[in-house]
Amino acid sequence: MTTVAGWFLRGLAAFGVVVVAYYAVINVFYLCIHVLALFELEEDVREARWDPPFRRFASPFYPGIGVVVPAYNEAATIVESVRSMLALNYPDLEVVVVNDGSTDATMDRLREAFDLEAVDAPVPFDVPCEPIDDVYRSRSTDQLLVVDKANGGKSDALNAGIWLTDMPLFCAVDADTVIDRDALLQIVRPFLERPDTAVASGGVVRVANACDIEDGVVERVGLPKTGLPGMQVMEYLRAFYSGRLGLNRVNGLILISGAFGLFRTDVVREVGGYRHDTVTEDFEIIVRLHRHLSDAGREYTVDFIPEPVAWTEVPASRRVLGRQRRRWYRGMVDTVVAHRDMLFNRAYGRVGTLVMPMFVAAETFGPLIEGLGYLILPLAWYFGVLNVEFLVAFFLLTTGFGVFLSWFGVFSEVWSFNRYDDPRQVVRLLWYGVLENFGYRQWKTLVAWHGLVEYLRGVDAWGAMERSGFGDGD
Repeated sequence: MTTVAGWFLRGLAAFGVVVVAYYAVINVFYLCIHVLALFELEEDVREARWDPPFRRFASPFYPGIGVVVPAYNEAATIVESVRSMLALNYPDLEVVVVNDGSTDATMDRLREAFDLEAVDAPVPFDVPCEPIDDVYRSRSTDQLLVVDKANGGKSDALNAGIWLTDMPLFCAVDADTVIDRDALLQIVRPFLERPDTAVASGGVVRVANACDIEDGVVERVGLPKTGLPGMQVMEYLRAFYSGRLGLNRVNGLILISGAFGLFRTDVVREVGGYRHDTVTEDFEIIVRLHRHLSDAGREYTVDFIPEPVAWTEVPASRRVLGRQRRRWYRGMVDTVVAHRDMLFNRAYGRVGTLVMPMFVAAETFGPLIEGLGYLILPLAWYFGVLNVEFLVAFFLLTTGFGVFLSWFGVFSEVWSFNRYDDPRQVVRLLWYGVLENFGYRQWKTLVAWHGLVEYLRGVDAWGAMERSGFGDGD
């Protein structure tokens, strides 16, 4: 018994060393990405200041964009979102709303607000989606097309819009999203600069909770009070203004948010559209585009542009947020498993040899290993083998470094496009950067483990995202 106990305690200590070493490597990677993001952000800020959108709007060479909006039970926000999209500053625009078999009043709200009329003609070709009941055009504006179809999920709805738009580019936007007026003029930039190689570009997604939104315009940028929406503001700043900018610097962007991304229509059709059997279609489609274009030996770029912004309502309850994050984790694991042969594969360049392996280490295994670290600490204390050096190192590499990265994201926000321009908001952001590492971060490791269990059990449910709708900020 003594021998078994001894082996257990030595194993516990060895695992502690592994956890510390693992997080040291991950944090070096994160630090490099964040430093690269500063260089990328400096160039983008300089270019944005010297190339204002109102001058570019005069160009006659803008490619047409179809804004594809999948909608399922979005009655609370759909009219406001569609109005904001129709009011976007862009010379050649079509908004394609795909009602994916909603069971609420989504379709009724669209009919009432936009005076829809059924198109008296059958769809002239096969569309890879569930049956389409009707296609409508708005009598009040010919820029709006509404597709009413049987429920098939978000990917299925996106495919319906992609195949029914005639535009060379399409912008995938969530129905609970409000886009800044000039955002399309900014996000289209790679397609103007590199029309032969640009295949996708993504913009920034910010938290709309507590913002004042009227007629599809963010009139006042508010900051949610301390709570889950406030924690998510910090997450979004860190993810977009540090993580994705850094990956863009090394041409290794593997994720464009499903809430706001621009794509070449023909290339996405070429790869078969969005997969129906995944719950994180935004991540999977980018990885598949990398794979397809690399296999074909084609030169291409996938870009992130930090200036254009889309605003989205984030979950305000732990139940809904946990459901969302478990889905994100399941989808991430599913995509990694489906494309596992890209890992460490030189045929896929930096994406295969560097970005995907580090992404898997940090985002897939990182939360799981961190969660085990939180389990080791009380066990080590209980058996009297808690090492003070391990405790300090674990705290610095998780919580301490987490605060540093969060503040790094706040610095990038203040230094660049600075939507939170009130000094009191900046102070609150810095406070959120500390607060999220005590309780919220630990809760996310439990969510990751729960998501892994759901994946192993074959759970593929999407889960309803409850909306309160846009309006005056709280």
